Amino acid sequence: MSGHEFTSYFPESGGVDMTDTSTNIDDTTVAELRELAQRYPQARSALMPMLHLVQSVDGRISPAGIKACAEILGITTAQVSGVATFYTMYRRTPAGQHHIGVCTTALCAVMGGDMLLEKVSEKLGIGPDEVTADGKFSLERIECNAACDFAPVLMVNWEFMDNMTPQKAEKLLDDLAADREVSSTRGATITSWREAERVLAGFPDGRADEGPSAGEASLTGKKIADDKGWAAPKGGQN
Repeated sequence: MSGHEFTSYFPESGGVDMTDTSTNIDDTTVAELRELAQRYPQARSALMPMLHLVQSVDGRISPAGIKACAEILGITTAQVSGVATFYTMYRRTPAGQHHIGVCTTALCAVMGGDMLLEKVSEKLGIGPDEVTADGKFSLERIECNAACDFAPVLMVNWEFMDNMTPQKAEKLLDDLAADREVSSTRGATITSWREAERVLAGFPDGRADEGPSAGEASLTGKKIADDKGWAAPKGGQN
């Protein structure tokens, strides 16, 4: 071996903390989990949205949530845990009111993603996979968000904040800390992480059409085509 130690940027990739048995899951939550399971021809296809609902209630993937999903779907807790620990969008530890994700892969890294993460970490006084003492913010180093034309990208509760700089990030965090209204660059007004998780579970909040859905960088190609009179070939033409 080379003697170099491998260091994971994603230390939270381990198992769910089964020692923390606290939960806010109640009969209403269980009823909503059952409702999700009934939306699919095969009930177990609902597992991922069900896990988002668990997070919206408990702020993380909890042992109680795993057990509830397993019982409703008729699968084992190990199978539920396997899904919950495979995808990085499911948290093993509680998230803050606002979950901040900074992309540091590929183009975001080239465009200053690491400096952005450093500034956010310094501003909040926490590192990746940590939560501020007041529970207001949690921080995560995230993988590519398929928004390279807007690099570097920062996310707040899974909403895009494009073309970020350390200075913009600092103002953004100040506004969120003061509970001032903040809107995504390409999306809705920022709510809380738990509210966003409920939407991801499949319970709309009526804000899907807020804000622009595409930014200038995404529309540049279309604008050039329109200016030059270009059009896609019709069916059957090469």
